[in-house]
Amino acid sequence: MTQAQTVREDAEELLRALAGPDAALREDQWTAIEALVVQRRRALVVQRTGWGKSAVYFIAAKLLRAAGRGPTVIVSPLLALMRNQVAAARRAGVRAETINSGNMTEWTQIHERVADGDVDVLLVSPERLNNPDFRDNVMPSLAADAGLVVVDEAHCVSDWGHDFRPDYRRIKTLIGELGQDIPVLATTATANDRVVADVAAQLDVREGEALVLRGTLERDSLALSVTTIDDPVHRAAWLADALAELPGSGIVYTLTVSAAHDLADLLSARGHAVRAYTGQSDPGEREDMERALLANEVKALVATSALGMGFDKPDLGFVVHLGAPSSPIAYYQQVGRAGRAAQQLCPAILLPGQEDRRIWEYFASVAFPAESVVHAVIEALDGEKPRSTAALEPMVELGRSRLEMVLKVLDVDGAVRRVRGGWIATGEPWSYDAERYGRLDEARKREQQAMLDYQRTTMCRMEFLRRQLDDPAVAPESGVGIAPCGHCDNCTGEHREVVVDGDSLSRTRERLERPGIDLPPRKQWPTGMGSLGIELSGKIADGPATGRVLGRLADLGWGRRLRELLDGDKPIPDETVQACVQVLAAWQWDERPVAVLALESTGHDQLVETLAARLGEVGRLDDLGVMRRRPGLPAVSAANSAYRVAGLIDSWDVPDISAVDGPILLVDALTDTGWTFTLAARALRQAGASAVLPFALATPK
Repeated sequence: MTQAQTVREDAEELLRALAGPDAALREDQWTAIEALVVQRRRALVVQRTGWGKSAVYFIAAKLLRAAGRGPTVIVSPLLALMRNQVAAARRAGVRAETINSGNMTEWTQIHERVADGDVDVLLVSPERLNNPDFRDNVMPSLAADAGLVVVDEAHCVSDWGHDFRPDYRRIKTLIGELGQDIPVLATTATANDRVVADVAAQLDVREGEALVLRGTLERDSLALSVTTIDDPVHRAAWLADALAELPGSGIVYTLTVSAAHDLADLLSARGHAVRAYTGQSDPGEREDMERALLANEVKALVATSALGMGFDKPDLGFVVHLGAPSSPIAYYQQVGRAGRAAQQLCPAILLPGQEDRRIWEYFASVAFPAESVVHAVIEALDGEKPRSTAALEPMVELGRSRLEMVLKVLDVDGAVRRVRGGWIATGEPWSYDAERYGRLDEARKREQQAMLDYQRTTMCRMEFLRRQLDDPAVAPESGVGIAPCGHCDNCTGEHREVVVDGDSLSRTRERLERPGIDLPPRKQWPTGMGSLGIELSGKIADGPATGRVLGRLADLGWGRRLRELLDGDKPIPDETVQACVQVLAAWQWDERPVAVLALESTGHDQLVETLAARLGEVGRLDDLGVMRRRPGLPAVSAANSAYRVAGLIDSWDVPDISAVDGPILLVDALTDTGWTFTLAARALRQAGASAVLPFALATPK
């Protein structure tokens, strides 16, 4: 018996332990395992969800371990994915551990188990690759002794790129440090030609030098459909009515965290067992929600993209999208959660909204910043004394999250390095890759347009997605060689009714349009203000009280009306005044305001001034007019907290409030960072106001 035959027999036995006594390897699965275990090659596997990519690398890991090789390192992007992978590995007798943000207390123990040879598979997030302790003390031995390196969901290297998980690009460095006979496997379920080429370039997995297995993306268990309902309240009411009729338990995706919470609140009020799952959910809470969905204890999780790749529930009954993802890759990835082992067709329903493009544009706007800003980050560092992100923030015009992203990109590019205590400059030359960022921006726009085309197409929807993902089984433009799926709404000619019962619609509208959300005050001054010549630090003692906002721009209820209102500058409409009065009436303040003051609001002067005047009339408050910034001062546009505070401090012309005996209601059109209210309230408090109660029409999210 040849070595390959022996390895195959062992692989088949391991698969039965992993997937059941009747399981058998697909030929492509065996081809991949043979390339990794017998030939020590590099491989790129692009196969649809449910094909069995995880079986390939767990079986390969166990076989390599049995042959005396070191542990397998799997770079995996999401906590939900890691938990599923660890559970699957242990079913096959593979000793698997994970290092991620949810198990920090176990890191030291896991490091010791790796060093002692008691771990077969170690799953790590891409961010861990540049943790100084892990990078300097754990990774060198793994790189020298690894049996296999796996890059799971490898499309992250390209599709999300620098503006989501820049540490994925660090994997190229890791692979470059591996020994020549350490095999590498990159896997994904969703990759078009552009993504495959980018993954190959990033990971040195090139066709001709390595095995490339790329299968069909057809999913014959999915019934794709699009239901267009322009009014967001009508859309939510339709879903609340339709959810009970969908089979089994499933996932309802939203584009924003606020939409997930709003929709979960609505569906719960309508009697559905649902929970909101987002990237802001506590890791322990997320794990409990995943368990509840796996056990069919909930009808659905209302989720952002935080619940996606690798979540493994073979009998997931449906996927609904309230709002379209910005690319066919993301959409196919998410609908692929359903129908993996279903005995019936699983609905995959898209409910697009007119607000989708605005949300896409927002996320695109917080991508990689301009060249001058990036160079300012490098110049703010030196090569010896580390600066923490918090200390660096007041020195550059970037908010914390974007600054961290830029530092990671610069670290991957070699211009800066993360060390204990913060970041240092390496002194290595660095140039702004404008061509790459331009390509990414153009690709993003093309894929956004493709999602709009998907909504309008009359062709088979599965065929449309397969063409967008460059499915190798789909013939060229002629369409010859591919049959319609026969299940989507375009194939069957059956489109869902959008009529909603009047009572259902009014109940939904009442629930979603309940005005008012809390506006927590800023608690701490930004660190490092002294470097800008401003002596502010620690707790904010003279800021505003907790305020209120009428609604979010992303709200399902008030969102569209607020966006339309802020697109111009007109006197406040009566219905908006009435909603604001409802918010004020429900406000449990310690002491009722006695006066109202409008904040100067560039582009919204009429809106804010008339709102303050109307609230003054209804509430019998003294109208103090408008508090304006001093003439000649530049507009403040910095997102960075320290720079924003520096631009706003001591900049207000405070009106005479000596006769005001009580709290002041401070009114603005839009609040985002909270610093405008904070600095304006501070000026009023210093002028003698006993308390300042902020109120805004809208907040972005």
